[in-house]
Amino acid sequence: MNRSILLIYTGGTIGMKQDPDTLALKPFNFNQILEEVPELRKFGCRIDTYSFDPVIDSSDVQPAFWVKLTSLIRENYEKYDGFVVLHGTDTMSYTASALSFMFENLAKPVVLTGSQLPIGMLRTDGKENLISSIEIASAVGPDGHPMVPEVCIYFESQLYRGNRTTKYNAENFRAFRSANYPVLADVGIHIKYNTSLIRYPLDWNAPLHVSQSLDTNVAVLKIFPGITPAVVDAVLNMEGLRGVVLETFGSGNAPTAEWFVGRIKDAVRRGLVVLNVTQCHAGKVDMDAYATGVALKREGVLSGFDSTTEAALTKMFFVFGQSRGNDKVNKLLQSNLRGEITI
Repeated sequence: MNRSILLIYTGGTIGMKQDPDTLALKPFNFNQILEEVPELRKFGCRIDTYSFDPVIDSSDVQPAFWVKLTSLIRENYEKYDGFVVLHGTDTMSYTASALSFMFENLAKPVVLTGSQLPIGMLRTDGKENLISSIEIASAVGPDGHPMVPEVCIYFESQLYRGNRTTKYNAENFRAFRSANYPVLADVGIHIKYNTSLIRYPLDWNAPLHVSQSLDTNVAVLKIFPGITPAVVDAVLNMEGLRGVVLETFGSGNAPTAEWFVGRIKDAVRRGLVVLNVTQCHAGKVDMDAYATGVALKREGVLSGFDSTTEAALTKMFFVFGQSRGNDKVNKLLQSNLRGEITI
């Protein structure tokens, strides 16, 4: 049976062409994708395309864009076997994380990819990323079910769980890393799926549910040597703020100065939810390891475990959109909802 894939172009470098006269990059007509990547004709599956109009630079991505993208996938969910989303790299990890939370009972692949060089350039990485993403999105196992029914990012020969990724390199073709979770697939001569690491639905026939209520009254507070009370106050006292992703040192450590701990304590008592994630690229928060982390835990700060900042932020958006009560919010933030943390 022929598979069907919806290829969605939202914007980004992969869909750019160089003007032969000015050498400036500009989006090409995405309906002409087969002219740019004729290899797509060799796939034994139907590939339909949809292009956002206007296309969006990923630096301009907002939650409204995630709502539009999830609506598009929901509307076409029964028509296609998988989805490939072409997206700019700068905020791809944020989008992949957000989508993972917004989709419940997802049973089909949603693969995000892009490129560091435009697809029309000679040395582009875009063609391989696109071709492999489509192959992965259309792949099925012996039972006929999709191989990877998750929101993923494919880039430079590796398939990652989307909510485990961070853009790591602005100049290398291997732009993304998943420091705290192994890759879901390695792509070489063959595609090797690491099936023990992939999340599969308990009920393949459960209807897709899309949660589009996102509360963005969240801030990121990055701790640094020399941080002042004025900086902390500016963040913690923002009007309407509900939550803070606190980027701490090492395994979850922060200053033990009385003024700092006191401000965190007061914020939590006012009802602010504070989620502790590490600034390190790899590793996890352990607030029982050192006195500085113990002090934060004692004041009601929650552990973000081994979450990325991108996943922690978008998870807060999602969880705050589901509930007004902090008891439920705290429980959800401490739960592994979509494979975003290891507990």
